[in-house]
Amino acid sequence: MRFEHVDFAYQPERSILHDVDFIIPPGHKVAVVGHSGAGKSTLARLLFRFYDVTGGRILIDGQDIRDVSQTSLRAAIGIVPQDTVLFNESIEYNLRYARPDASFDEVIEAARLAQLHDFVVSLPEGYETRVGERGLKLSGGEKQRVAIARAILKRPQILIFDEATSALDSHAEQAILGALKQASRGHSTLVIAHRLSTIVDAEQILVMDAGRIIERGTHQELLAAQGRYAEMWALQQKERAEEGEA
Repeated sequence: MRFEHVDFAYQPERSILHDVDFIIPPGHKVAVVGHSGAGKSTLARLLFRFYDVTGGRILIDGQDIRDVSQTSLRAAIGIVPQDTVLFNESIEYNLRYARPDASFDEVIEAARLAQLHDFVVSLPEGYETRVGERGLKLSGGEKQRVAIARAILKRPQILIFDEATSALDSHAEQAILGALKQASRGHSTLVIAHRLSTIVDAEQILVMDAGRIIERGTHQELLAAQGRYAEMWALQQKERAEEGEA
């Protein structure tokens, strides 16, 4: 997947992205970080073609995504969003939403990979347990595991994690991180992150500011560069230490 010199504006007088250029090779994980309003989530919206780029191209396997149908494009992408939408139906129904023709064994396998299966079978009604309106009967971590299992069951070529752990506490986040790592194996993965601790294993980290990529490299390379990423890392480590003391 490639963003090739992409520019984008919701309105002509206000540009959001400027010359954004990066590649995610097959099986690699690329993370995008930056302060709120930097343009991170716009990347996912463009990839899904909720909007079209105003300059440059987005390519998947060498094809401009504007030249393929939205159906085939979206079939190739799985997303784990910050806020998971669940239906007031059973856990199995909510998982099958990703691929209705999946066998029950495939549903269970996806739940295992998302570290959800043991929780589900501990419930009196198992996979037939209703989740409540918008999933209110599940915790934040459980809802995120459902979203991860859904993405796995869909079998997409590309996975997007859009601030998938930002609403969780540190303990739940660590459990989810293991599931995310399992889910991303063998996929091209784009991680849009607020917490830098979730993306230290990415092959490349892009730091965005005001719609531009201002730094890129691995976690260690960016720390050594002593730039914006290193500042953000130091600040978040300090906040975590203060939370631990509270």
